Amino acid sequence: MKFAICNEIFEGWPWEQVCAFAASIGYTGLEVSPFTLADRAELVTPARRAELRRQAADRGVEVLGLHWLLVKPPGLYITHPDAATRAATADYFTSLVHLCADLGGRVLVVGSPKQRSLLPGVTTDAAMGYAAEVFAPCLGPAAERGVTLAMEPLGPQETDFLNTAEQTMGLVRRLDHPNFQVNLDVKAMSSEAKPIPDIIRETAGHIAHVQVNDPNLLGPGMGEVRHEPIIAALREVGYDGWLSVEAFDFRPGAEHIARKSIEYLKRVAGT
Repeated sequence: MKFAICNEIFEGWPWEQVCAFAASIGYTGLEVSPFTLADRAELVTPARRAELRRQAADRGVEVLGLHWLLVKPPGLYITHPDAATRAATADYFTSLVHLCADLGGRVLVVGSPKQRSLLPGVTTDAAMGYAAEVFAPCLGPAAERGVTLAMEPLGPQETDFLNTAEQTMGLVRRLDHPNFQVNLDVKAMSSEAKPIPDIIRETAGHIAHVQVNDPNLLGPGMGEVRHEPIIAALREVGYDGWLSVEAFDFRPGAEHIARKSIEYLKRVAGT
């Protein structure tokens, strides 16, 4: 398995410094939040996209994809009852597909809890239809550019829409497209009643990406969750993609989180 880290952990660091530091301690991938690059994906010019990709490669890491997709711009919403809002959101996901591919990435992690939670009067069934309507138009471009949208189940403390991998698989089956799959996140899976290895087995064949962390909002190995059974289950189902470190509490400092996380991952993964 390959180890990556999310770039927003390194608040205020220049891009080149993030890439160089990540590579220096053993990461080979970088998962990027678009809002750290510009207020809108379209504002990242073709020249800048090529420069970012080259700078990462020159320092020994690759941009694996994007996450935290709808932090900016405002006004977008995956399950909104307004058709114009859904159309604008669909268009923006297509823009994100092209940004991702131009940077060398292959996955869009769709979390965005604040832009998918059920609005007043919207049922879960209606929200499933709205979400399918938003994602369907960008799946053709995604296939052409080699990008997979990975829908992320999130715990009930973050959203009330798609809280489990099983619920998320309902949307995957509804869209029935190879470029729409699932992202599994250890913190989020920890909120489910099922053991995490069972969730992994039940989602086998549809896991596009995996984020590793702990419910305490820090990196893997910095809390109570043991990742050995998680990695064993991922290997069991044939997952050989990225283990991407995503933390939410930055107080220990980016360097500390990054170092402790990869030291732990290398140890428990036997690399």
